[in-house]
Amino acid sequence: MPEDHDQNLSSESVLAVILGGGRGARLFPLTRERAKPAVPLAGKYRLVDIPISNCINAGIKRMYLLTQFNSASLHRHVSQSYKFDHFTHGFVEVLAAEQTLSDSSWFQGTADAVRQHLGHFLNHRFDYFLILSGDQLYNMDFRRVLDQHIKNKAELTVATIPVSRNAASDFGVMQIDETRQIREFVEKPKDDHVIDSLRIPSQTRADLGLGDDDDQYLASMGIYVF
Repeated sequence: MPEDHDQNLSSESVLAVILGGGRGARLFPLTRERAKPAVPLAGKYRLVDIPISNCINAGIKRMYLLTQFNSASLHRHVSQSYKFDHFTHGFVEVLAAEQTLSDSSWFQGTADAVRQHLGHFLNHRFDYFLILSGDQLYNMDFRRVLDQHIKNKAELTVATIPVSRNAASDFGVMQIDETRQIREFVEKPKDDHVIDSLRIPSQTRADLGLGDDDDQYLASMGIYVF
């Protein structure tokens, strides 16, 4: 573990929640009979293996995977691929959308999926939630994200990626100040004036190592810590 990581951050202080995604219409027909996170990748792997591997590499071994659509093959892959010994107290557990006496609705979005399963999460002792998407390709050290969250004493940390102006309307884009605090968040902005107002400030671009020719907008990756 790198020396600059928070030494008080243990594997049991973080609970990861991986979202199984929606209907996967943009990947059809690959999602005809499977959820997006279960789409094959490089032979024997699945898209969901990316966030799970990033968690394990960061020492995070307690994970819930929330599913709703075409989830049978995803359940099977996860149950067959991830087994932890009793000493690590690790698990990757699948939670399917369910109707209960208190709530008969299906997931209405990312936040609602987490809300509906809070009862399961709160059965565990943890200090931080790490919310992830189950259908993205990336390599990220989550310990760095958590370290920054703790160092800044943030209530919520959002992982972002720079995108071009043309791509900004396809993402949730945020406006930040010179301290990198989020001042405004617009989901898939369409209005030109709104998009212009969300441009990364010049000093912040310099701090991030972005030049004038680089992408000028910060899009949410759907990765949250709180």
